[in-house]
Amino acid sequence: MNDDQSIRDLVARYADAVNRRDEQAWRDTWAPDGEWILGGQATSGRDAVVGLWARLMGSLPFVVQLIHSGTVDIDGDNGTGRWYLTEFMKTGNGDGRLSVAVYRDTYARIGGKWCFTSRRHDPLYSGPPDLSGDSFAFPA
Repeated sequence: MNDDQSIRDLVARYADAVNRRDEQAWRDTWAPDGEWILGGQATSGRDAVVGLWARLMGSLPFVVQLIHSGTVDIDGDNGTGRWYLTEFMKTGNGDGRLSVAVYRDTYARIGGKWCFTSRRHDPLYSGPPDLSGDSFAFPA
């Protein structure tokens, strides 16, 4: 598998781990010093990132993440990417939510394996599935 396809596989494994709620598989997509940026708040280090993910997943009885299209740029053992995604969720109180977002990523090949060194999640829409919620401009 070439590097571009390996990174695309990394993104697919990440979403698959979300959908299956597989904490170990999700953890395995991150570099040890990886940083996850949600809502403008950065969480750094694989253990802290996975801890945050586990808490968020614990608050959602249902979630499915669908990856749409993406770009990948590679420079040696590092890379960047941008991915569009949709998430369908049910909150703890039973409300349905829809999120449309973009992930802006950085990657590194560590020990022969591509991992996320950072993922920045920026919402484009968040709210009820009928699209009556808030939409946001594409981030700068």
